[in-house]
Amino acid sequence: MAQNVSMEEFEALLNESFEIDTPAEGSVVKGKIIAIEAGQAIIDVGYKMEGRVELKEFANPGEAPEVAVGDDVEVFLERVENARGEAVVSRDKARREEAWDRLEKAYADEQRVEGAIFGRVKGGFTVDLGGAVAFLPGSQVDVRPVRDAGPLMGLKQPFQILKMDRRRGNIVVSRRAILEESRAEQRAEVIGKLAEGDAVDGVVKNITEYGAFVDLGGVDGLLHVTDMAWRRVNHPSEILSIGETVKVQVIKINKETHRISLGMKQLQDDPWNTVEGKYPLESVHTGRVTNITDYGAFVELEPGVEGLVHVSEMSWTKKNVHPGKIVSTSQEVEVMVLEIDTSKRRVSLGLKQTMRNPWDVFADNNPVGTEVEGEVKNITEFGLFIGLDNDIDGMVHLSDLSWDQRGEEAIQNYRKGDVVKAVVTEVDVDKERISLSVKQLGGDPFSEAVEGVKRGSIITVEVTAIEEGGIEVDYEGMKSFIRRSDLSRDRAEQRPDRFGVGDKVDVRVTNVDGKTRRLGLSIKAREIAEEKEAVEQYGSSDSGASLGDILGAALKGDE
Repeated sequence: MAQNVSMEEFEALLNESFEIDTPAEGSVVKGKIIAIEAGQAIIDVGYKMEGRVELKEFANPGEAPEVAVGDDVEVFLERVENARGEAVVSRDKARREEAWDRLEKAYADEQRVEGAIFGRVKGGFTVDLGGAVAFLPGSQVDVRPVRDAGPLMGLKQPFQILKMDRRRGNIVVSRRAILEESRAEQRAEVIGKLAEGDAVDGVVKNITEYGAFVDLGGVDGLLHVTDMAWRRVNHPSEILSIGETVKVQVIKINKETHRISLGMKQLQDDPWNTVEGKYPLESVHTGRVTNITDYGAFVELEPGVEGLVHVSEMSWTKKNVHPGKIVSTSQEVEVMVLEIDTSKRRVSLGLKQTMRNPWDVFADNNPVGTEVEGEVKNITEFGLFIGLDNDIDGMVHLSDLSWDQRGEEAIQNYRKGDVVKAVVTEVDVDKERISLSVKQLGGDPFSEAVEGVKRGSIITVEVTAIEEGGIEVDYEGMKSFIRRSDLSRDRAEQRPDRFGVGDKVDVRVTNVDGKTRRLGLSIKAREIAEEKEAVEQYGSSDSGASLGDILGAALKGDE
């Protein structure tokens, strides 16, 4: 009977053992550490199964493992039995499964998760989220680019899950989202305490081309380069350095975007308030060239007060020259105040007005009739330009080149660079024009030759050429032409061939033209005048005397 009971109990126990299912592979099971040896923990997972796990699987990144015999742990059962008859288990995989469950819930609830950056990979970093490994892109590390992530490695801190895919094992997290949220809260708190017009202290955090970012105690404000000083600031680094504490004024606060505009110059006196009193019109001052453009140069009269010297006011003589060839940056120059517009904060300055007008100087030193000398600077279709003192030019018109030659012919005798002498004939200071004459250097031969000669005068000329239409004659070096019709009163005697070259002939002056430099001469007019005179002296047409008698009497009277 006892034997039968024992068999029944054994059968019941055996059936009971069959009823208890062996844990399925690929699941998380509970176990107990029963021994630690050779860097491994031996874990009893029940069901007459033991497995081994490396101690490093119990450690968080950057930390030493904290395990002891008797600790209850959860492990992932990969296989029930290996070749040595041991269960194949993993603490990492168990932690990963546990972590994924926890992270999926946090992701669904949009909650933060805690993790530690433990490695660097291409494009970012790896983060341990308590067993699950996530990817932290480089752009999501901080609100600004991080050059050295060393201080962040191994540090437990909150992250925001941006994306996760359990099937692929991908998790993407962000540290920047946490910082921005914290900054937004802190920003709102700080901005709530600020008001436009407040003067506050801040620390320069960053400097850019257009300004500087100033930390006001948890919130940044932009200090634009134009609000740093009343004077021109080419780059913020001229007056600011990173880490420097500065006093600034809150100019504007945008409650929606939480942007703050700051200013430094607003805490200083505006120099434009005293400009009109300190710089009266036509007063001369010394300034420093701060900037040069195509249209002129900016000159600083004092910090915060700049004026523009327009290119047209830079030089009396250099008209089409870039301002950079007249002045240079940082050069000290004397300027005259020409105009002030305080509403537009503009001062118009003149550079040339501080120097005497060179045309005035020339007019004083070289009155009309003065002989000057200069180099031929340019040759044009209408004359020569001669370089004179103080970089000014005078012009010799074609008509003033020669008495004898046409201007187009005379100008062929000159070349650029030739040094010539000329006489000043006119100086127009307003039009900046100087007229010169080369032909008047030796005086006017025509005026000298015809001095005392007037219309009606009888002069003696010498025949120099015989032509079909008349004869060419010379009087004191001046050429003139007597037409055939003026050769005699008698039509039969109006023959040029009755004269010979070298003959002396008395002629009557019919015209003296100073402009064309011509004498109008006529033998016929002389004969008519003589006849008229003879008639008046020795008879009349009513006396009955013949013309031959009268002329005969006149000739005898002359004898």
